Amino acid sequence: QARLQESGPGLVKPSQTFSLTCTVFGDSITSGGYYWAWIRQPPGKGLEWIGFINYGGTTYYRPPLKNRTSIVRDTSKNQFTLQLSSATPEDTAVYFCARLGGLGAYDYWGQGTQVTVSS
Repeated sequence: QARLQESGPGLVKPSQTFSLTCTVFGDSITSGGYYWAWIRQPPGKGLEWIGFINYGGTTYYRPPLKNRTSIVRDTSKNQFTLQLSSATPEDTAVYFCARLGGLGAYDYWGQGTQVTVSS
């Protein structure tokens, strides 16, 4: 059974780049044919998919965020990291990492971490 844990800065200044790391326990990010996702929920809004990195290291990004987003992985630490550049207050959200399972549903989630973009 997988367990995911996010870590990263809580407060970011506008125009900065921030990184959030997801550490995966109980599963390997390189096996099983799974996709490892970043998802966010802005205040008062629904969940918004940001991007995936799959078991082979291929990445997919939400088109409106593609130019500002990068997802990389460290297989030695079983971690994947979201980098979001040129932050704006609209990036304020709770950020989650999750595993996209074989049935096309997110079956494991981290607890979420708040990121606030403010000067």
